[in-house]
Amino acid sequence: MQLGINLGYWGAGMDGDNLAVAKEADRLGYAVCWAAEAYGSDAATVLTWVAAQTERIDVGSAIFQIPARQPAMTAMTAATLDSLSGGRFRLGLGVSGPQVSEGWYGVKFDKPLSRTREYVDIVRRAMTRERLAYDGEHWTLPLPDGPGKPIKLTVHPQREHIPLYIAAIGPKNLEQTGEIADGALLIFPSADHLEETALKYLRAGREKAGLTMDGFDVCPTLPLAVGDDKDVTALADTFRPYTALYVGGMGSRKQNFYNQLAGRMGYEAAAAEIQEKYLSGDKQGAAAAVPHDLIDSTALLGSVDRIADRMKAYAAAGVTTLTLAPAGFTLDERLTALRAGTEALERAGLA
Repeated sequence: MQLGINLGYWGAGMDGDNLAVAKEADRLGYAVCWAAEAYGSDAATVLTWVAAQTERIDVGSAIFQIPARQPAMTAMTAATLDSLSGGRFRLGLGVSGPQVSEGWYGVKFDKPLSRTREYVDIVRRAMTRERLAYDGEHWTLPLPDGPGKPIKLTVHPQREHIPLYIAAIGPKNLEQTGEIADGALLIFPSADHLEETALKYLRAGREKAGLTMDGFDVCPTLPLAVGDDKDVTALADTFRPYTALYVGGMGSRKQNFYNQLAGRMGYEAAAAEIQEKYLSGDKQGAAAAVPHDLIDSTALLGSVDRIADRMKAYAAAGVTTLTLAPAGFTLDERLTALRAGTEALERAGLA
């Protein structure tokens, strides 16, 4: 099992620290550094900045939002980043959510599965450098009865095949991800529930495509906080606002994928309470309603030995790249957590 690092969103006042974290992850041998985007910093610029100041670590978009870019633009960006980084780019895609897609980008959030399938198909075709023509439900290239003509990408990616990941949560999206992608980006993963909430659907998609799980990258992100085992409750409490935001506030009452995931993990009543309080404006109450076990089972908390045991459980469950989001109020605390991650991997015998 390999380790990754997730820098989250840029522009939150810790940009210099984030670059230092990326450089240290590169030095420590982490496999990949991911950057996110929502409606602030874009991931492509951040990844270019990081790639220019690192040597070995891959850089990955987690995610490029599908409603933000036409698929041909994403192919251009992926090819450029892969070329500039010397073959170190990983392309992560996702549909985002209804509020961002429609409120920020003005793109209707409908038929996300078919839209993702077409998008991936166009991106892959464009990056083969064949002349691009496509006749689908969501995209037609070139447009009919006009001056457009099939065009091919002029940039040569460093590699013939750039790894493509999809951020997936729901069963249908997970199955399609297994069918059409090279890896899955997962959030709030519990080792105990990974088979029933994700892997069985990914496996079904692979089988549908005539493939096995061999070579498919199962890549969940977990918050990481290092400390004494007797302080695990306090460590978990630092992530209450984060969990409440996703389970309670990321989406509407009817469309919150993270809330639905918590329900599938057995926290349906708690998820409903968190959402009710969050959407009514009681964010503190929502955070207080998050069960400790939900946080502890979807994060790495405590001593290096405790974290190593958890890493063993994730590897046994089928995780191939474990992405860490190291917590800390200072850069030194984040770097200490980062180093603890590599130490835990070694103690677990997974390095």
